[in-house]
Amino acid sequence: MKPKRTIDSSWDFRGVNTKEYTHCYHNYPAMMIPQIARRLIIETNVKKNSILFDPYCGSGTSLVEAQIYGIDSIGTDLNPLARLISQTKNTHYDIEVVKHFVTVLKDKCLAFDVTANNEIDFYNNIESTSLFEENFSKYIPKFYNREYWFNSDVLNALGFLKYLIENTMSDAIQSFFLVPLSEVARECSYTRNSEFKLFRIQEEKLHSFKPDVFKKYFQKLERNLSGLKSFNERCESHNNLATVFEFNTCDGIDPTIIPVSSIDLVVTSPPYGDSRTTVAYGQFSMLSSNVIGFENANKVDKSLMGGNIVSHSLNDTPISCKDELEQIYTLSEKRFNEVASFLSDYKKSISNVAKVLKKGAKACYVLGNRTVKGIQIPLDYVTVEFFNEHGFSHIDTIVRNIPNKRMPKANSPTNIVGQVSETMNKEYIVIMQKQ
Repeated sequence: MKPKRTIDSSWDFRGVNTKEYTHCYHNYPAMMIPQIARRLIIETNVKKNSILFDPYCGSGTSLVEAQIYGIDSIGTDLNPLARLISQTKNTHYDIEVVKHFVTVLKDKCLAFDVTANNEIDFYNNIESTSLFEENFSKYIPKFYNREYWFNSDVLNALGFLKYLIENTMSDAIQSFFLVPLSEVARECSYTRNSEFKLFRIQEEKLHSFKPDVFKKYFQKLERNLSGLKSFNERCESHNNLATVFEFNTCDGIDPTIIPVSSIDLVVTSPPYGDSRTTVAYGQFSMLSSNVIGFENANKVDKSLMGGNIVSHSLNDTPISCKDELEQIYTLSEKRFNEVASFLSDYKKSISNVAKVLKKGAKACYVLGNRTVKGIQIPLDYVTVEFFNEHGFSHIDTIVRNIPNKRMPKANSPTNIVGQVSETMNKEYIVIMQKQ
């Protein structure tokens, strides 16, 4: 018997502001909207001394909502850019200190343009990087195809900002200024920013592509400063801790970090498949990560669930999607092994997550059912199956439409022009409870 699904449009949250508080900081693929995490935390009735765990925390949505609610939280993610964003969003920086360094950076940037004497002139004239007295692009690490993705003026401007961040402020506050630098780096690159995967803009557009790096950067700083202010005010009566780690839940969970049976609630949105063929977390992050200087930025996709593809047998696949996997296998053994490798890692991860939850605690997984070779994989059923194996009962699966989530509505799995298939237009909120 298949687990029940409940269609509930009240979970669609159409028209809501998904960029409240520090949720405004940085775009990230397939972000869970904060209203879902907020409602799950409230409706599970966790106590104020509880601990929330997000085993695939991404940009930290559930951790921020835990702080707003007034409980401690722990997150982990293998993507260094995700960890930077998540930890920054969950840090209560001193507003006056941040404002001071915003002014410092603006003054330093203005010094490169002798004609600028106010903010309007600054935004109109600062794009003239020819006034730079030295080549600051040297502060951007050399990486493969760097000049293919960035023009020299953009590299120079990004390098100047990076130089200022590293040389005018303490390590404790640098992350607040690195997050908008990351976002601007991607927006001012030659990549098509409407997509997560790396595709260069058309050749004929390269000559006219002259983004105003400084203008974009300071606009994002002001936006984030406003979000920080509201976040600090909202949490001023709380004294909760959000901690971000980089361990892989597929490999186990260190009991010195999270003891067995210590977690009161899991709220998470796991990957729906391997990053390379589903939501390209690694490709989305690669340019920003390289600009900031994260090591192995080009290898993120391979380190995530399903990144290491091995051969599988149909006999060791989940019962809840065996028919679908058999169909995929007949069409492409390669695609079958990609999906089976992801599901194998996903099963290991759930096994380890199940161990750290207390008896009676709930695990809430917000996920989508991806389509491979035209066949939809019921990841919500698979999730229920994997948790059932560890003594969890299925409370409900809520089906919601996705009006806001930044994901492609359709893709081209064959890479043939005109041949597209529907991707994920609905989300499934699977709620399990440990017995």
